[in-house]
This record gives sequence, C-alpha cells and structure tokens, in this order.
Amino acid sequence: MGHLVSEKRGRSMLRRPTTSQGGGKVSWFYRALYRSYSLGTIVSLFFNRRVTPVGWGILSLLLLTAILGVDFSKSTLYQLFALIVGALAVSLGWAWCRRGRLMVERELPRYATVGERLSYFVTVTNLGRYALRGFFLDEWPPDARPTMMNFARIGEPGEEQRNAFDRVFVYYRWRWLMERRLLFEAGRGGGQLMVGSGNSLKVRMEILPRKRGIIPLSDLRLRLPDPLGLFQRCRKVLSGDDCVTVFPRYYRLAPMKFSGQACFEHGGDALSHTAGQSGDFLGLRDYRNGDPMRRIHWKGWARTGRPIVREFEDISLPHYALILDNFVEHGDENLLEDSISVAASFARAIDARHNTVDLVTMRDQAIVVREGQGVGRSENIMKVLAEIAGDPEERLEDLEKVVIRHSERLTAGIAVFTGWNHARADFLGRLAMTGLEITALILCRDASAVRSIIAGRPLPCRHYLLEPPAIEEELLKIQI
Repeated sequence: MGHLVSEKRGRSMLRRPTTSQGGGKVSWFYRALYRSYSLGTIVSLFFNRRVTPVGWGILSLLLLTAILGVDFSKSTLYQLFALIVGALAVSLGWAWCRRGRLMVERELPRYATVGERLSYFVTVTNLGRYALRGFFLDEWPPDARPTMMNFARIGEPGEEQRNAFDRVFVYYRWRWLMERRLLFEAGRGGGQLMVGSGNSLKVRMEILPRKRGIIPLSDLRLRLPDPLGLFQRCRKVLSGDDCVTVFPRYYRLAPMKFSGQACFEHGGDALSHTAGQSGDFLGLRDYRNGDPMRRIHWKGWARTGRPIVREFEDISLPHYALILDNFVEHGDENLLEDSISVAASFARAIDARHNTVDLVTMRDQAIVVREGQGVGRSENIMKVLAEIAGDPEERLEDLEKVVIRHSERLTAGIAVFTGWNHARADFLGRLAMTGLEITALILCRDASAVRSIIAGRPLPCRHYLLEPPAIEEELLKIQI
C-alpha cells in the first residue's frame, strides 16, 4: 500500500480572508477602494440572492413607469405603476413571512476533480411544526473576497494595457481576484421541494469545483420564494462542516509506452502487490504466517502432517519517478497550477497494474509519495497534488538528493518543470549523469525565450515545451 515519506504536513492551501498579511503598508487610497469594493460585493450578493431575475425585471419596469407616468393627466401608466407596486408589496411581505427549519446531512464522495461536476445527496429533515412546500436548497461557496494586501500588491494580467481610469481605480483587478479565489460555483438542488413535518427527504445537489485542494462545504441555504416568484427568503440550514478533496484537472495524453518491463527477483518487494501466482515455480517450503491460502500444497500437507506452501519467483515491476518542480517564480501561481495538472495527468495515465510510481516534490522538505500496484492506486499521489502549494525558495539540490538516493531502483523518470532557467538546466544535467532515463516537460510563458536558453546549453535528455493555453494540444503530440 502506498505511503507518504515525510515528517511534516504541507502548508494549508486555503486561508480565510483577512484584512492584511505581513507587515507591508497599504496607501489610504487602496484602503478606501478596498472597503468600497468589499462593501459593494456584500450588498450585491445580499440582493442578488434574495431578488429573482423576474423580480429585477419588475423593479426595472417600476422605475420606467415612474419616470414616464409622472403626468397623470397625459398618461395612464400610473395605473400600471400602482399595479406593480401592489404586486411587489404582496411578494415582499409573503417572502418575509415564510418560515422553515431544516436539518441537513450531506453524503459526499471522497474525491472530486477540477472542472468536473460533483454530484452528491443531502438528507433533509423538517424540524418545523408544519409541512414545508416550494423550497430550494443552495450550496454557497466560501467568501471569495481577497485580502487588502493582495488587492494592493497583485496586479491583473494585462492591467498595464487598460485605460487610465481602470488603472487608477483597479475595479477589474478586484473582479479578477474574486474570480481567482472562487472555490466552486454555487450548487442548487433541482425542482421545488416539499417535506412534511418531522419527515425526511433526499435531495440531489451539484457543484462545479473551480480550484483544487480541500474545499469546505459549510454554508447550505434554504430559499423560500413567494408565489409570484419575485422575492425569496434565504435562511442558513443546520448542517455539519463537511469538506471534499478536489484533485487537479487532467489533460488528455497520447498513448504511452514506457521503457522497461517486469523482471523476476527472488524476494522482491512486489510480493504483496502481485495478484495471483507470479513467476516460475521454485519448490515447496514450510508455511509461514501471512502466506495466502491459495498457495498451500494440500497433498504435501497430508503426506507430511505439517502445512506446506508452493513458492514462486516474485515479479519486480518497472518503477517510475514523477518529479514535480513546484518552485514559483515571480508569483506565477497559474503556471504552477498547469504544472500540477500535467503531473496529475501522467500519474493517472501510468498503468498501475503493471508499473509502480513515485512522486518526488517539495513541501516543507523533499518528499517521496509511493504508489504500489493495483487499479486506482494513484490515490495517494493525487491527494498530495491536490494540497500542494508553491514554494518561493528554489531548493533543487534537495530534490536532487532524494532522486539520486532512489535512482538504483528506478526504471525511468518524468520531470515537470514550472519555468526554466540555468539552475534547472544544471539540475536536469546532474540527474542525467546518474544514468536514469529522464523525459523533461517544461511549462513556460515564452517558449522562444526558453528555446534560446536551451540552444546555449543543450539538454542531455528528451524535452518538450508546454506553453499555455495550448498545453493539451502539445501533450497529445508527445510520445513517451
């Protein structure tokens, strides 16, 4: 069974928004903008979640009739205005008076994937005295507002090309940071629901994960619309604080044919991972604790009076290393996400029935995540890739020591680099000197600049440049 070789836990991927980070100072202008945009976001979310699209349309019609129907002697629009006001008043009062008291228990799957819809069920129990009809359930994501320091220091890509007004008031930066921090798109239960007093109902929910990591699900809301569908009351439902691990997104890959094949070793470490009888028959020996029942030699037991088992050669499977460079240059976290997705794609694509895989990367220190044989055995690697964060300090020598330490039992390796420079070129050269067959995948923003560096210092192994947003197209061309 796979296990994680590490003594320290990685840094948490998710942090709750705070007003500041570190000891940096923010100018009064950015503080004012931050407070204004933050308050505006809260107010906007409050009304958008309580006024339906139809309600916004009726409110717009109310404004239009109020402007055009000012002169009662020349227009009859005031009658329509009065009708709209009456309908809005009845709807608002009805929605305000609606009550509901529910308790919800989620039935979540163990894992999800970025960009793929996650479906799960919730069991709804009505704790009120009356039946509850015509309600909806929504799963709201955590607060996506950025911190004040991030708002002041992190610029939107291409911000320098905007007009002077946008560069001064940076509202588009605020929207971009909000979009970047959104963990998932809000989920909604289907259809108007009804549950009797004291009864329970199972409802199917669906969300769309936007970011990898451990995503909390702790804000399930009850929506109670009025009969006209203009307004709705939102109340938080009594539920537990659940979470789900979201794996990185995957890219499609071309069919892979790795070098190496299964070899036979007496006493190899693949014994506990081999299904059925493996290798050639060696002979008979006395039974030992832990030997499988299917290998007992029943005729020999009957003849000698003691348990005897058949012994076979053990199959040692090809062992591959997946090396992930998670050092982030210039805060380019988007490129890191692409690198992690590439690594996850190869970890999932390697046939775990006939190969074993090690992930080598950095958390607080260099770690090795080992996977054994079996269908779906890349689970440990995926969990680490889901939670791993970028490391601002480039410590390639630590990665090198770990890879060299395990190089004797490795068949080949795939190295995924987040960017390219001379230090990474030296690192790859030293790995190649060990005799390990390496395939380098280099994620970069400017492929021409990387090619010029490689032209000056040729690489000792196969390498491919992957430039967003055409990563998947390039991966489909790679033959490994």
